[in-house]
This record gives sequence, structure tokens and C-alpha cells, in this order.
Amino acid sequence: MSSTPRVTHASAFAALHRPGHPFVLPNAWDVASALLLADAGFPAIGTTSLGVTAAAGLPDGAGAGAALTVDLAGHLTARLAVPLTVDIEGGYSDDPAAVADLAARLADLGVAGVNLEDGRTDGRLRPIDQHAAIVGAVRAAAPGLFVNARTDTYWLQVGAAGDRLDETIRRLIAYRDAGASGVFVPGLTDLAGIAALARTVALPLDVLRHPVADLAGLAAAGVARVSTWSALY
Repeated sequence: MSSTPRVTHASAFAALHRPGHPFVLPNAWDVASALLLADAGFPAIGTTSLGVTAAAGLPDGAGAGAALTVDLAGHLTARLAVPLTVDIEGGYSDDPAAVADLAARLADLGVAGVNLEDGRTDGRLRPIDQHAAIVGAVRAAAPGLFVNARTDTYWLQVGAAGDRLDETIRRLIAYRDAGASGVFVPGLTDLAGIAALARTVALPLDVLRHPVADLAGLAAAGVARVSTWSALY
């Protein structure tokens, strides 16, 4: 793939993120599902690490997912006419240089964005400074990539419920300052909390599609992107 389509896809993907005007990002797990979703008219396609690894008979969070992710990304960027963003879990390493190398490889394949989470498979969160360093390394290695920094404060129900929003804001501001393009908070469904995040963090906010909040409500709260996650798998 030439550099021109890569730049065009990255720019087009970033332009989709308009706070208050959310787009729905469907998450595919193989070439067939991605092509089906693109044919349905979605403006971009994401991958779901759970779906990708499960389709290969592996558990979500398995280190082998890195090789599967790169392999699938190569097939998808060669076939899709819309931007692709890839779920790389926590980067499959705690070494910023290793995660940055993975992100650069994906960018070279024509990937427009990545999701990078701070949740660990043991139910804890990566230390905030460590995850911020990883986000910064990815930004430096792949300047055009849309880095969607995910915190799992709500997904893993970390800490006391009353302190969770403040901790989420603290983490997302650190990731923003490290170079994140957008932020993702799966598990948060309270519209007031979502609105507070969108206001305070001031980056495009991504949330999961959930029956308790329709698109109109999420738009009013300032959301820029709504992901289906693995619900389609």
C-alpha cells in the first residue's frame, strides 16, 4: 500500500471524531466480518481483540494475540476501502519501546488507529505513569496514528465507586498529556459522568454502545465515538 492511502485513511479517521456528533464503530474479528460491516455502510471498522483471539481458540488478553492482530491487520488494510483501527489490548508488553514498535508496524500496514488499554488480565490497572509512557512512545513512533487511550477503571470496577470518576479523569488527563488522540472508557454508562469526562478531558470520548443510553443522549453528553466492542461476535 502506498503512503498516500495511509495518510488519507488516518486523516479521514481522525475527522470522524466530532464531540457531540458520535459515529458508531463496529468491531470485526476476521476479514469476512470486516467486509460485511464495511459493505453495510459504516465509515470505519475496528477490531475486537476478544473476537480475534476467540476465533483462533485463544483467551482474550493472550500474548499470542499480537501476532494474530498484525496478521489480520495486513489482510484488512489490503481489502478495506475505509479506515481501520486495531485493538491491541495493553500492547502485549509493558515495555514502551516494544509497544511503540508494534504500533509502528501497524501504521506501516495502513492502520489508522489503535486502542491501548491500561487494564491488566489480573484485574488491576497498569500504573498511570507507565501507561502514559507507553502512550507517549506510541505517539512518537507513529505520529499519524489515532491513539485511543483506554482506561478500565469502570470496566474492572477499580476502587470505591464514589472515587472512580475522579480516578478516571486523572488517568485520562495523563494519557492526553502524553499524546493520546482520544480516550475510551468502557463500562461507564451514566450520562452525567460521561458528560463530565468529555468536558474535563477535552479529547474525543469513546464509549461502548449500551441499551441504557441512546445515541441522542450520548451526543448531548459530548461523545465522539460509540464502539460495539465484541457484541457483534
